[in-house]
Amino acid sequence: MHLRRALLLFAVVLGLAALAASVSRSPRERGERATRAPEPAPAPQAVPGPPAARPSHLAFAAGGRPRTIRMREGRSATITVKVHEPGQVELRGLGLTAAAEPLTPARFDVFADRPGRYRVRFTPASRPEAETVGVLRVVGPPT
Repeated sequence: MHLRRALLLFAVVLGLAALAASVSRSPRERGERATRAPEPAPAPQAVPGPPAARPSHLAFAAGGRPRTIRMREGRSATITVKVHEPGQVELRGLGLTAAAEPLTPARFDVFADRPGRYRVRFTPASRPEAETVGVLRVVGPPT
Protein backbone atom coordinates (compact mmCIF):
# COMPACT_ATOMS: atom_id res chain seq x y z
CA MET A 1 0.00 0.00 0.00
CA HIS A 2 2.80 2.44 0.85
CA LEU A 3 4.58 1.52 -2.34
CA ARG A 4 1.54 2.41 -4.46
CA ARG A 5 1.22 5.80 -2.80
CA ALA A 6 4.90 6.53 -3.30
CA LEU A 7 4.70 5.55 -7.00
CA LEU A 8 1.57 7.69 -7.47
CA LEU A 9 3.25 10.65 -5.81
CA PHE A 10 6.35 10.13 -7.97
CA ALA A 11 4.17 10.05 -11.13
CA VAL A 12 2.35 13.27 -10.15
CA VAL A 13 5.61 15.12 -9.45
CA LEU A 14 7.11 13.85 -12.74
CA GLY A 15 4.02 14.99 -14.64
CA LEU A 16 4.14 18.47 -13.08
CA ALA A 17 7.85 18.76 -13.91
CA ALA A 18 7.14 17.84 -17.56
CA LEU A 19 4.33 20.41 -17.73
CA ALA A 20 6.53 23.13 -16.27
CA ALA A 21 9.34 22.31 -18.72
CA SER A 22 7.01 22.52 -21.73
CA VAL A 23 5.59 25.87 -20.65
CA SER A 24 8.96 27.41 -19.95
CA ARG A 25 10.62 26.51 -23.27
CA SER A 26 12.05 29.34 -25.35
CA PRO A 27 10.39 30.31 -28.66
CA ARG A 28 13.31 28.79 -30.58
CA GLU A 29 12.84 25.41 -28.85
CA ARG A 30 9.08 25.52 -29.53
CA GLY A 31 9.74 26.18 -33.24
CA GLU A 32 8.16 29.64 -33.18
CA ARG A 33 9.74 32.82 -34.45
CA ALA A 34 11.34 34.83 -31.73
CA THR A 35 9.95 38.35 -31.45
CA ARG A 36 12.32 41.17 -30.71
CA ALA A 37 11.72 43.51 -27.89
CA PRO A 38 11.08 47.03 -29.18
CA GLU A 39 14.02 49.39 -29.10
CA PRO A 40 13.77 51.83 -26.21
CA ALA A 41 13.14 55.42 -27.18
CA PRO A 42 16.20 57.65 -26.87
CA ALA A 43 16.44 59.46 -23.57
CA PRO A 44 15.48 63.14 -23.73
CA GLN A 45 18.41 65.49 -23.80
CA ALA A 46 18.76 68.07 -21.05
CA VAL A 47 19.09 71.58 -22.39
CA PRO A 48 20.74 74.08 -20.06
CA GLY A 49 18.68 77.15 -19.29
CA PRO A 50 19.95 80.65 -18.78
CA PRO A 51 22.59 80.92 -16.08
CA ALA A 52 21.11 81.55 -12.66
CA ALA A 53 21.78 84.93 -11.18
CA ARG A 54 23.97 84.78 -8.12
CA PRO A 55 22.38 86.11 -4.95
CA SER A 56 23.55 89.60 -4.17
CA HIS A 57 24.74 90.75 -0.78
CA LEU A 58 23.18 93.94 0.60
CA ALA A 59 24.33 95.60 3.82
CA PHE A 60 22.75 98.16 6.12
CA ALA A 61 24.23 99.71 9.28
CA ALA A 62 22.36 101.16 12.24
CA GLY A 63 23.37 104.47 13.76
CA GLY A 64 24.07 106.31 10.54
CA ARG A 65 22.00 108.01 7.90
CA PRO A 66 19.29 105.72 6.46
CA ARG A 67 20.10 104.55 2.96
CA THR A 68 17.99 103.14 0.15
CA ILE A 69 19.18 100.06 -1.72
CA ARG A 70 17.55 98.94 -4.97
CA MET A 71 16.95 95.32 -5.84
CA ARG A 72 15.36 93.76 -8.93
CA GLU A 73 12.14 91.78 -8.66
CA GLY A 74 12.66 88.03 -9.04
CA ARG A 75 16.16 88.09 -7.55
CA SER A 76 17.44 86.75 -4.26
CA ALA A 77 19.72 88.52 -1.83
CA THR A 78 21.33 88.14 1.54
CA ILE A 79 20.73 91.23 3.66
CA THR A 80 22.88 91.95 6.71
CA VAL A 81 22.28 94.72 9.23
CA LYS A 82 25.17 95.75 11.48
CA VAL A 83 24.25 97.31 14.83
CA HIS A 84 26.14 99.04 17.63
CA GLU A 85 24.09 97.49 20.49
CA PRO A 86 21.92 94.39 20.97
CA GLY A 87 18.39 94.54 19.62
CA GLN A 88 16.00 93.34 16.96
CA VAL A 89 15.92 94.12 13.25
CA GLU A 90 12.72 93.99 11.19
CA LEU A 91 12.12 94.06 7.44
CA ARG A 92 8.71 95.76 7.49
CA GLY A 93 6.29 94.47 4.91
CA LEU A 94 8.14 91.19 4.42
CA GLY A 95 7.35 89.84 7.88
CA LEU A 96 10.99 89.09 8.73
CA THR A 97 12.69 89.77 12.07
CA ALA A 98 16.06 88.75 13.48
CA ALA A 99 18.13 89.43 16.57
CA ALA A 100 21.36 91.37 16.19
CA GLU A 101 24.38 92.19 18.34
CA PRO A 102 27.51 94.26 17.70
CA LEU A 103 29.55 91.21 16.66
CA THR A 104 26.64 89.29 15.13
CA PRO A 105 24.69 91.27 12.53
CA ALA A 106 21.11 90.36 11.64
CA ARG A 107 20.95 88.24 8.48
CA PHE A 108 18.04 87.71 6.10
CA ASP A 109 17.77 85.58 2.97
CA VAL A 110 15.23 87.36 0.78
CA PHE A 111 13.58 86.54 -2.54
CA ALA A 112 11.98 89.67 -4.00
CA ASP A 113 8.77 88.44 -5.58
CA ARG A 114 6.87 91.75 -5.71
CA PRO A 115 7.88 95.38 -6.20
CA GLY A 116 7.63 97.77 -3.27
CA ARG A 117 9.45 99.71 -0.57
CA TYR A 118 10.34 97.80 2.60
CA ARG A 119 11.71 99.66 5.62
CA VAL A 120 14.55 98.13 7.60
CA ARG A 121 13.95 98.97 11.27
CA PHE A 122 16.18 98.45 14.32
CA THR A 123 14.80 98.37 17.87
CA PRO A 124 17.56 98.42 20.52
CA ALA A 125 17.06 96.23 23.59
CA SER A 126 17.76 99.22 25.89
CA ARG A 127 14.91 101.44 24.60
CA PRO A 128 11.51 100.81 22.98
CA GLU A 129 11.67 103.25 20.06
CA ALA A 130 12.73 101.87 16.70
CA GLU A 131 14.92 103.67 14.18
CA THR A 132 14.82 103.31 10.42
CA VAL A 133 18.14 101.94 9.21
CA GLY A 134 17.27 102.01 5.54
CA VAL A 135 14.83 101.08 2.80
CA LEU A 136 14.92 98.06 0.51
CA ARG A 137 13.37 99.16 -2.78
CA VAL A 138 12.32 96.29 -5.03
CA VAL A 139 11.86 97.42 -8.62
CA GLY A 140 10.22 95.56 -11.49
CA PRO A 141 12.11 94.14 -14.46
CA PRO A 142 13.49 96.62 -17.00
CA THR A 143 11.10 97.49 -19.82
